[in-house]
Amino acid sequence: MKVLLVVNSLNVGGAENLICESLPFYKKCQVDLAVLTRKNDILTEKAKSNSKGDIFFLAEGSVYNPLVIIKLISLIKKYETIHVHLFPSLYFVVIAGLFCNKKINLVYTEHSTNNKRRSNFVFRFFDKLIYNRINKIVTIATDVDLELKSHLGGKFLDKFVLIENGINLEKFISANAYPKDQFFEDLDSKIIIQVSSFRFPKDQPTLIRSLKLLPNNYKLILVGSGPLIEENIQLVNSLGLNSRVKFLGLRSDIPNLLKTSDVIVLSSKYEGLSLSSIEGMVVGKPFIASNVKGLREIVEGNGLLFSFGNAEELSDKIRIAVEDNEQRQIIISRCYNKALQYDIKYMIDKYEKVY
Repeated sequence: MKVLLVVNSLNVGGAENLICESLPFYKKCQVDLAVLTRKNDILTEKAKSNSKGDIFFLAEGSVYNPLVIIKLISLIKKYETIHVHLFPSLYFVVIAGLFCNKKINLVYTEHSTNNKRRSNFVFRFFDKLIYNRINKIVTIATDVDLELKSHLGGKFLDKFVLIENGINLEKFISANAYPKDQFFEDLDSKIIIQVSSFRFPKDQPTLIRSLKLLPNNYKLILVGSGPLIEENIQLVNSLGLNSRVKFLGLRSDIPNLLKTSDVIVLSSKYEGLSLSSIEGMVVGKPFIASNVKGLREIVEGNGLLFSFGNAEELSDKIRIAVEDNEQRQIIISRCYNKALQYDIKYMIDKYEKVY
C-alpha cells in the first residue's frame, strides 16, 4: 500500500517531530511525505535521513498559500491513502481530493484538545464539511477525543479511532548527560528544564516566576523558539534572573539535555498528548506538569501536578522533586514505567492497521 503523509512544514513542533521520528518504523506500507511549504525547516535533514520514501516540498513561503492545492491534486492521485496532520493541511488536502477522479482514503490526526477554529462560528460550519470527507479521524488522547467529538457532534462518531502518540524510547533512555558546568558555574546547581516552543499555550512565565521563589542554586534551561521568546527574556531580566536562566533556542540534542537536568517541567495551559512529557518521563528524572487536559491523564499518579499558572505551587513541587530523595525515586520510577507504554513501534502498528 502507498501512503502519503501530509504536514504544513518541517519546522520544529510536536507533530512535525513525531512524523520525522516515525518514518523509519513503517514496515507494511510504502510511505512518502509531502510538506506544504519549505519555511524554517529545522527538521528537513532529520526527515531525509529517516525516510525510506520520497519527500515532496510543494511551495515556498506562507503555509496558507491556497495555490498549493493545485500541486496536491496531481500528487495525491498517486496514493491509496492520505494521512494528514495539522491545519491548514487538513483543509487543503480535502479540497484537493474533491478534484481527483479516483477514490482516496483520508486519515486525519488531531493533535490538540483545542484550537481557535472551534470558537469561530464560520470555521465551526466549515469544519463539519471538511471532517465529513475524512474516512478516519485519529485522536491522540482521551481528552483530545472527547473535545473533538463534542465539537463535531454525533454523526461523526463512527469515524473516530484513538491512537496515542509514541516516541523512540531507546534514544532517550541511552542518552548521556552533559557536565552541568557546561551551562552554569555553580557546582551544586539544580537544573530545571522545559522543552517547548515559546508560544501560547506553553506558559514559560509561570516557570520563570517559580524560579524566583527557589534558592539561588536552582537554575533554569529553556529550550525552543517562537514569537513569545523576547517577552520571556524581558521577564527574566525584570526579575533579576539573568545568571540563573539559559535560553538555548532550538536544539537537536534534547535527550542529552533532559539527562543533564535534575527535574523536568511542562507548564502548558493545555496539550494534546504531549511528546515532550513522554520524553521527560523516560529519562530517569522527576517530571512536573500543569494539571490540565492532555497532561493530567499521563502525569497523574506518576509525576507531580500543579495548578496551571500557580508559580508558588510549582516552586514547592520542584523542591519536593529535587530535595526529597524518597519521593524523588518514587516519581522517577513511576514516570519511567508510564513512559514505556508509549513506544513509537506500538503507534505505527496501529496506524498501519487503520490504513
